[in-house]
Amino acid sequence: MTEWYEHWFGEAYLDLYPHRDDADAARIVALLHDRAWVRSGDLVLDLACGAGRHVEALAARGARVVGFDLSLAMLRAAQRRARAGLVRGDMRAIAFAASRFDVVVNLFTSFGYFERDEDHRAVLGEVARILRPGGRFVLDFLNAPAVRRGLVRRDSREIGGRRVVQERQLSEDGRFVAKTIALEGEGRHFLERVRLYERADLERMLREAGMPVESVFGDYDGGEHTAESARLLLIARRA
Repeated sequence: MTEWYEHWFGEAYLDLYPHRDDADAARIVALLHDRAWVRSGDLVLDLACGAGRHVEALAARGARVVGFDLSLAMLRAAQRRARAGLVRGDMRAIAFAASRFDVVVNLFTSFGYFERDEDHRAVLGEVARILRPGGRFVLDFLNAPAVRRGLVRRDSREIGGRRVVQERQLSEDGRFVAKTIALEGEGRHFLERVRLYERADLERMLREAGMPVESVFGDYDGGEHTAESARLLLIARRA
């Protein structure tokens, strides 16, 4: 049985969300560059690179970037906009040698997609394996308390001449947030589901993987992280 992310991150996603915010991509990459977490010449893996907006922003700062994603449609879109090596694969088994990269980034909530916590721990283990000692992992995740508090149950809007209805709900145990995207009049719908990890959960998982967290932010400008923050941005360092 295929998983939801194998269906959703394809041509339909690109049609409905053709212009994800490049300004946000530039902001987070500027933060990483200004704090010297990503430097010119660093070999950087953009894990779950999507359509390549962060690949492009990282390359513009002088990084040597490799994009990695499961979706062929996303990799084709990334190829059109960024000069970088692009590799297709599953993040639970990253096909690179140990200690290869200076930095690994996982941005715009591209984590938490699996049903089992063991799979998420496997991802972190792979990240630690391919990072050189002292290399950094940047995890840009949703802020679970803010998601639970501000959940919009239903909205509807026009995108490219289509009526798109989005419905969101929390799982009964509160561990997942799910969004159903329906295209009215087309009989098509898609699912997004993300594990709602708390900050303490992720810090513990990163520490157990050999990548203790050294900095935490609540937005792409380097603001303090609180329960009200828009994002949870963790900078971990490979021991």
